[in-house]
Amino acid sequence: MEELEEDLTCSVCYSLFSDPRVLPCSHTFCRICLEQVLQASVSASVWRPLRLPLKCPSCRSVVELPSNGVDALPLNVCLRAIVEKYQRDRRPPTCPEHPRQPLNVYCVQDRQLICGFCLTTGQHQGHAIDDLQTAVLKERGARGRLTERLEGQRWDEVRGRAERLAQERERSRALLQSERQAVSRFFQSLDLILAQKEQQCMQAVERAAELLDRAYDPLVQQLKDMQEEHTQLLSLSSSVESEECPLEYLEQVHQLSERVNAVMQTPLPEIPSMHLAPRVESFLQEHWSDLTITALRDAPVPDISWSSAEGAGPRRGPPAPALLIIIITLLLTALCVVSVCGAPPALSELTQMLHQMGTALFCLLQSISTFTSSVGEDIYQHLLSFLKTLH
Repeated sequence: MEELEEDLTCSVCYSLFSDPRVLPCSHTFCRICLEQVLQASVSASVWRPLRLPLKCPSCRSVVELPSNGVDALPLNVCLRAIVEKYQRDRRPPTCPEHPRQPLNVYCVQDRQLICGFCLTTGQHQGHAIDDLQTAVLKERGARGRLTERLEGQRWDEVRGRAERLAQERERSRALLQSERQAVSRFFQSLDLILAQKEQQCMQAVERAAELLDRAYDPLVQQLKDMQEEHTQLLSLSSSVESEECPLEYLEQVHQLSERVNAVMQTPLPEIPSMHLAPRVESFLQEHWSDLTITALRDAPVPDISWSSAEGAGPRRGPPAPALLIIIITLLLTALCVVSVCGAPPALSELTQMLHQMGTALFCLLQSISTFTSSVGEDIYQHLLSFLKTLH
């Protein structure tokens, strides 16, 4: 039927013959198509006023028509009967803009079937066209190339990063688990006050766990979505091959191509390497080892957070001038107390006074910010060492 339709198609409008007229050179065209060719020939040539020039669109031979023009050409009755019978038997879809004109030309630019009038005088004028079956054959190779891109190195990278991300997350969670165990070991021998401190430290660890999930969950979900999208595209690629409708097949291949391009252009997420600071076990050993039960109420709680590997480094202590200023301030305060009280206090009382002032100063620095807290801890340790030398 496709070969028969090609023989019944006008080479000017690419539609089935409508009112076919035969030229002296034996070529046949639609009457309206010959009228358009005749109009163009008359405007470009100078002929005798009683004869009209018509150049055959196929062999380019010139025919002189009488004054009544194309109507003087003989009607190809046999061809018209064949076209009418073919239309009754085949009944192809007709153009919605040009009634009774079959959709027998595939517009490559708009990816749809059009009629001959859409191509010559309609909105598809000048667009690239092709035969529907030829276009399908061309796109079959394109689908295979898209599938190869989906199954190439990109997919291996996605799977590799997903595995590395899962391993890094488990490692970080193992660190958090060790922190929980350290907290439990340290607080097992203490009573109600220790239980309250244990709860506070646990909350700090859980806040760090929440921060960890916030950092990893979006990356895990992104890679999971990319894997699901890849699986869907592979399934869609297989289902496209079984599509029998040419138009639907071309549209599905085009959609598949757009989705594959979007997947290939999506950047892969970087795998962060998180570091925990401070570590609970060392923090508790440093700040809780010398505390008495009375001082447990004011004992500090670690403020745990995550940082990237690039930003990790040794913690710097407070600058020497800042420590010196604080020590001088404490000494001047002690002297003022001595001058107000009259009698100088004993060395142990002065030590206890400076110790309490250092503790209060440390708690004040800790409440300002994390950075100030870390500075205050070092200052507090230096003060303790200084006060011990006074005994």
